[in-house]
Amino acid sequence: MNYDLLQSQLSELPLLQYEFFDTDRLEFSERIRYVCRTECPMYNTNWACPPAVGTVEECRARCLAFPHGLLIATVQEADTANLEASLATRAPHEEITRQVTALVAAQGVHTLTLSTESCVHCAHCTYPDAPCRHPDKMFPCVESHGIVVTALAEQFGIDFYAGADLVTWFSLILFDDHV
Repeated sequence: MNYDLLQSQLSELPLLQYEFFDTDRLEFSERIRYVCRTECPMYNTNWACPPAVGTVEECRARCLAFPHGLLIATVQEADTANLEASLATRAPHEEITRQVTALVAAQGVHTLTLSTESCVHCAHCTYPDAPCRHPDKMFPCVESHGIVVTALAEQFGIDFYAGADLVTWFSLILFDDHV
């Protein structure tokens, strides 16, 4: 992995911050999955969300199979009092996530990307009746895997509350650079 090249490429993107880390720093919690199950309307509706992504322990094992990660954070202006308006600001973050994933993958490494999506690629998900049509395009939500992303952000001094009218979005690109 050419970290110098990748950092040069990352510096050209509108990222609030990025950090490389070892995946043993990730914190997993059943509490996060409980929030998915009890508060998220996407729960049990698509391949990118629980329970389709597996148990938290299965997700943990999948993530830790990649020894390294890249945390990226972007910030978008939004009326944070309006959940729908806040969620509408995910699209620019997802586009940057796709760009960063492509840059990492271009280094010849295997990746697993987790982002903010509950998958937006199909008008109607095939879940649970048929396999996902686009598994290569789907980036499951970080929280769907039980990851406490705020704990990771705090390790790097990333303020996830950037202000009253700003939303901070996070993605993780996990990779194995010894492939």
